[in-house]
Amino acid sequence: MPVICPTRAMERWTVRTEGTEAVFSCAPLVEDHTAARALPRVWAGRGLGVSDVDLSGLIASLGEVMKTPAYWWSRTPGSHHPEAATTWSRPRQDHDDGFVYLTGPCGRETGQPGYRPVVSFSIELASVRDLRIRLTAYRHAG
Repeated sequence: MPVICPTRAMERWTVRTEGTEAVFSCAPLVEDHTAARALPRVWAGRGLGVSDVDLSGLIASLGEVMKTPAYWWSRTPGSHHPEAATTWSRPRQDHDDGFVYLTGPCGRETGQPGYRPVVSFSIELASVRDLRIRLTAYRHAG
């Protein structure tokens, strides 16, 4: 499990690669019962929600993943997985909770409905680029 060395731009994010996936973790801002309100949110197998505050760090983390040999291997012909072909939706902001949400291939399907706070989540390496493009475009448009 190669761990990507954190950069200043990654802020609270850490990431490692495991086989065909990148596993992202975001350290809570506070160490108490309110931490879950700031953690990323995942609807397993269906989508991702990230706090506006953490968006730039996630974009930087996605860029670091794209520098790894594992990412480039995932881009070679014949190495794609069917779920990696699924693209990410256009990001939408929920002004009530300060999160940006996208539907797409995040995590493994668990059968539980709805977005749930998580400390870490996985994304297929082959779909990292599409997520980075969507989030970067959203950030520049706003």
